[in-house]
Amino acid sequence: MYWIPILAIGSYLLLKNTNEKKPRKKTYNMANCNKLFKDYNVNLTIKSAKKDRLKESKRVLRDRIRKYFKDNHPEYVPEFYIQGSYKMKTTIVTKDDDCDLDDGVYFKREVGVTGTTLQKWVKEAVIDATSADPQHRKRCVRVIYAADYHIDFPVYYFQEDWEHPQLAVKDEELQESDPKEVVDWFAGAKDGNGQLVRVVKFLKGWGDFKRNKMPSGLAMCILAEKNIKYNDRDDISMKETLEAIKISLNDSFECIVPGTPYDDLFSEYDYSRKNNFLTNLDSFIEDATKAVEEEPNQLKSSKLWRKHFGDKFPLGADEDVDAKEKALLAQSASVLSGSAYTKRDGTISDSGSVKNKPHTNYGGK
Repeated sequence: MYWIPILAIGSYLLLKNTNEKKPRKKTYNMANCNKLFKDYNVNLTIKSAKKDRLKESKRVLRDRIRKYFKDNHPEYVPEFYIQGSYKMKTTIVTKDDDCDLDDGVYFKREVGVTGTTLQKWVKEAVIDATSADPQHRKRCVRVIYAADYHIDFPVYYFQEDWEHPQLAVKDEELQESDPKEVVDWFAGAKDGNGQLVRVVKFLKGWGDFKRNKMPSGLAMCILAEKNIKYNDRDDISMKETLEAIKISLNDSFECIVPGTPYDDLFSEYDYSRKNNFLTNLDSFIEDATKAVEEEPNQLKSSKLWRKHFGDKFPLGADEDVDAKEKALLAQSASVLSGSAYTKRDGTISDSGSVKNKPHTNYGGK
């Protein structure tokens, strides 16, 4: 029966190939900063009171824009769509305690006045909404709430027969742009544990702390999705994702937007800006490697992370936290098995004067 050894060989090769496809997880025995990264994520997240103010400001500004166009240009009826990082839940609070919301203003009609004129009208609608004058920027109108947050209003035409909306760009022609495609792309990429969202926020926090023309928030989001290395620990995921980003950029220094017009966010980087980013990336990888692979003390490890995240990243305990956790687990196992002893001072060890009985943890006999 020749089919038996053939079947066995086939099964072996199938198992071998399957195993080869599974990446082997590297083990790390140094300081565990996973809890610190979770706390850092909280520090980057918009607090509920600020979020409530932001949402109320958005509502008030939308009402002002609707009223302005109804009173002055009734043939132009604005519709709104929240987009960008706020929609994707990757917004961070910067080191200046600022955050933003992108609220697209869409005019679903044939093209009439220029995109620049549309922007000017939106600006007129929000004048005196805050103590600061609204800004007519290249791709949006910005309303600033001093020392708190700002709201950007990109403006679009969207004719019925168009596949994608077209963005108003100051003093230029309309440009095809579809932010909803980017939102949908990211929604489909997210993992169930929220690690991709957190890693995006960590990268944005790094960019905000370093500044000096670091990549935009959208660029950080794209780099994270393309290169993320999932792990049970956020510190390890961060370190390995940074390494993957470096490899990817060495292969091709580009960052393609996953939505119309699919442009390259790095295409206009000059040598200085490119070199600044890659130098910061190399430095971050070096310290992340030390923090994860070489430093057993959590406090010292956290200080390595702080060099790139700033003081929003919490300081760790001045001890080997990972070793402490392992010791507690070993002690717990000895108590459950009945191999533990209690010393005169009440501490538990593997030898002593009083031997403990096995413990079930469930009230068993």
